[in-house]
Amino acid sequence: MTELAASHPLAEYGWNDGIEADFAPHASKGLLPGRVIRVDRGRCEVVTLAADGSSALALDADPAPVASRDPMWAVCPGDWVAVDADAEPAAVRVLLPRRTAFVRSTSSKRSEGQVLATNIDYAVIAISLAVELELERVERFLALGWECGAQPVVVMTKSDLIHEPETLRFLAQDIRDAAPDVPVLAVSAQTGAGLAELAARLSDGTSVLLGQSGAGKSTLANVLVGQELQEVRAARDSDGKGRHTTTRRDLLVLPGGGTLIDTPGLRGVGLWDAAHGLTLLFSDIEGLAGACRFQDCSHTAEPRCAVLAAVEDGELSQRRLESYRKLTKENEWIAERIDARQRDEVRKNWKRGNRS
Repeated sequence: MTELAASHPLAEYGWNDGIEADFAPHASKGLLPGRVIRVDRGRCEVVTLAADGSSALALDADPAPVASRDPMWAVCPGDWVAVDADAEPAAVRVLLPRRTAFVRSTSSKRSEGQVLATNIDYAVIAISLAVELELERVERFLALGWECGAQPVVVMTKSDLIHEPETLRFLAQDIRDAAPDVPVLAVSAQTGAGLAELAARLSDGTSVLLGQSGAGKSTLANVLVGQELQEVRAARDSDGKGRHTTTRRDLLVLPGGGTLIDTPGLRGVGLWDAAHGLTLLFSDIEGLAGACRFQDCSHTAEPRCAVLAAVEDGELSQRRLESYRKLTKENEWIAERIDARQRDEVRKNWKRGNRS
């Protein structure tokens, strides 16, 4: 980053040379650069430049001028935009190019994607140690994080509830086995354990905080920011699940550097065209598959299957193989639905053009 970009009023929100280049064509039109920090009920809050250009301020803006029929291009926390601050009301005129976008499928029965956060560098997956560990859910988050180009980081929250260090190590190893080359941190908002290391990891970019309700995301966000910005409610004692305390997505500035997008708890984590993410997630199985007798081996009953042999030898767990099969099949299904929808859109546009 150049010295000029580092001194920019929006530097703490992630402003850099690349964003400056993307915005440059719009400066001559009297527009101001800004970053979306909140979207709520058809309005968005954007942090942009003050009138004299020497400081940053937040204002409400109308995203209607850049509204799209495709929900994938709805204005989202993390977006960089060009704002017309002189309009009544202030309006978003341009949505600048996105570097990354964390997308999940909205439903297992539909082929619609939901963008949760954009221009992110880290996908922080919060896993509560107050409930039983669900490795497949972790794997879903990891695949989507890798697919969008972010670096996944798994955070085991409420680590103070685990009193035996050996148990904590076993849980961390289970996650590492499912998440090759992914940082796994145990943290506690109550004792402060692991928080300094987490803050240091997130200090050089934008992170999105993901997880189920009750995973302690809002508490973690408050501790990292150093202020009680997010409402916190206790999880149910019966099952450890939360009550959707966070109902919107907010981009928060971290005091040690970096920004954090907090998100509502996610009950479902549907894959969204995550073929590359799955390849990285299951790199161990993909590597073994290269030694199978048949190139199109399904790893179910074929002779001389290197993947099945690894399961028999204990090198690969049966659970991981079953997860690989399930997630790969699900992703193939959603990818087919996406292709079909895109073909339908092309067909509709062609018919619309003919009628015109």
